[in-house]
Amino acid sequence: MTVPFTARDLKQLPTKKVQEALSQLTKKQLEELNKDWDFWARPEQRIPEGDWLLWWLNCGRGFGKTRTGAETIRKWVMGGMKRIAAVAPTNNDIKKVMINGKSGFLSICSEHDTLADGTYVGFPRWSPTDMTLYWYKNQDYNNKKSIVAKVEFFSSEEPERLRGPEFEAAWCDELAAWTRDEDTWNMLQFCLRLETRANNKRPKVIVTTTPKSTKLVRKLTKASGTHLTVGSTFDNEENLAASYLAKVKEDYEGTRLGRQELYAEILTENDGALWSADMIDACQIDREDLPEMVRKVVSLDPAMSANTESDSTGLIVAGIDAEGIGYILGDYTFKGMPEAWARKAIELYHRFECDRVVYETNQGKDLIPTVLRTIDENIPLKGVHASKSKNARAEPVSALYERGKVKHVRNPEDASANLNELEMQYCTWEPMGKHKSPDRLDAAVWACTELLLKGYSQPKLQLVYSSNNK
Repeated sequence: MTVPFTARDLKQLPTKKVQEALSQLTKKQLEELNKDWDFWARPEQRIPEGDWLLWWLNCGRGFGKTRTGAETIRKWVMGGMKRIAAVAPTNNDIKKVMINGKSGFLSICSEHDTLADGTYVGFPRWSPTDMTLYWYKNQDYNNKKSIVAKVEFFSSEEPERLRGPEFEAAWCDELAAWTRDEDTWNMLQFCLRLETRANNKRPKVIVTTTPKSTKLVRKLTKASGTHLTVGSTFDNEENLAASYLAKVKEDYEGTRLGRQELYAEILTENDGALWSADMIDACQIDREDLPEMVRKVVSLDPAMSANTESDSTGLIVAGIDAEGIGYILGDYTFKGMPEAWARKAIELYHRFECDRVVYETNQGKDLIPTVLRTIDENIPLKGVHASKSKNARAEPVSALYERGKVKHVRNPEDASANLNELEMQYCTWEPMGKHKSPDRLDAAVWACTELLLKGYSQPKLQLVYSSNNK
């Protein structure tokens, strides 16, 4: 592979030499140079060599991963690919980041772009109606027969839209933040069935994300066929404001959040956490494999306000089977006023045909049943008071997980109720740390305590006496 002369090489030259070199270029050549990714890209931003299927850029904030994703797709299109998928966390991210963002397609593409076979395409045309970016031969925008390539955009909020289309390649941006990550990823794989000379007849995917320790992230970064590129915020410091770099380093250097957001570490669990990533991975079950539940509860850890500094209201649906195994069926935690979470808890109670609503009474002891029964006066309630420390309540539940007595539904009935955030909270909360336990974790602990540690499904202890009198 021939390494091109790059912007970094140019910066090593004396200023006078740089001015002399640039002064010899025409206006068109300067415009082309400004849009030439081979010139501007750092080595770690170049498409890797080798027979990989997934190029995973696991990078900190400001690394330049979005630019790398968009430029890679542009390069694949110029190389001959005709149909590519692009997936963002939300529809708003498609428009705000992938299309109109500073590193989006409408910023990086050039009027001078030409396909590898010499076909002039110039600047692409964005259609917000069908969420597709089109390249036209000779920029003949009024003739659909002139379309030579397109990128179709999708949101992780709507994985069903990926049923039907087929592609040669895909770009997945901020996959760790996808709402319905596993559903969307699985649907995308069924679409990658087109072959082309441009990618050696093997559909390829580029993922650009700041990591979180979700099941899908852990799985894909370790998969065979994955080329992993890890980069930090500071790899791109020459293009970031010095004040920004100084501020984030001052505020987050040495912290867990800094290790994740700046240095792109996939943090599985804190040293003192009661749950490990291995425990979480071992407790997964598909909704289709669920046995019949003999008892179900909605568990509520309520917040009394809903401003920007308020806690969220933990809201978990859980059940237990005839064998005494507990199941977390969905995490519906959200931030809302008392009437909002009361209505949601009651709606879940009826929809899942639960036996009762369990709620913590430490805050708003008298208010909670009043609010709930104002909406449904017949709702069966059970208030639980946190008289022990959070650690004392959580440790027995953690022990249940170690014994395989609790399972997590990896694909809940409501995809937005997936357990990713709950599982990350399990693995990051430290009993001896300075941070309080998150609300969804508290709600899950109360649910497991009610179902598995209050005598309902515990094996009975029988004392057998022997006698020497025969």
